[in-house]
Amino acid sequence: MADEVEEKVNPEIKEDEAIEQFQNGQLSYIGQNEECIPTYLAEKYSSISKRFDLSFNQLKSLSDLERFQNLEELVLDNNRLSDDVVFPRLNHLHTLTLNKNCITDLYHLLDNLAENVPSLTYLSLLGNLACPNQLSSPDNDEEDYQRYRYYVLYKLPKLKFLDSTPVKQEELLTAKEKGAYMKVIKAEDSELISDPKISPETDDSNYSPLPQSARNADQHSAAWGKSKYVYYGNHSEGNRFIRNPDL
Repeated sequence: MADEVEEKVNPEIKEDEAIEQFQNGQLSYIGQNEECIPTYLAEKYSSISKRFDLSFNQLKSLSDLERFQNLEELVLDNNRLSDDVVFPRLNHLHTLTLNKNCITDLYHLLDNLAENVPSLTYLSLLGNLACPNQLSSPDNDEEDYQRYRYYVLYKLPKLKFLDSTPVKQEELLTAKEKGAYMKVIKAEDSELISDPKISPETDDSNYSPLPQSARNADQHSAAWGKSKYVYYGNHSEGNRFIRNPDL
């Protein structure tokens, strides 16, 4: 009887422990609300994993990712990765999806990827503020998104696919020529301070055309004169209906 109970309980325990799924070099660890990569995954699968899917977690850090040196594909969609995320050196990684995270600083991310992920050919950043398409903000338009693509391709010229669209040869040529000028510089809040030399007395925003004080009634002055003005135009509204040449 005890043996029968053990046979029923043990499979349930094993199923709970085997949260991850691994098959043919593909490791999946989806929807577990983890804020970082579990250490036991790195210890068990890092040397044999070529694809790693960590989507639908709460990842804020990529610690232990440096142990996955054979990775070719990495899926990080629907996490909480922000501008402080750091990608380790991954020489074989060619596919990276970061859709729907919290990345706002495009330039910091691209510098990191250009340095540490040299084989990257597929990148998707949809759903991040760093990717100015209508999915991240309805205020963005096609020109905003195209400028973004030019700059990304300027920094990562090996890309063949960006977000949901293949990279065109024309885009690569334009990115090479003009991509460096597509970077948008935004002033920090700390830089938006008023000039201490400007006082309310000298600030142009306080200018008024009216005199500082009104004159007394006995101090008024005026001028008068007489002038004669003759209009010789042929196209005034009145002249359109006048037919008498003597007028």
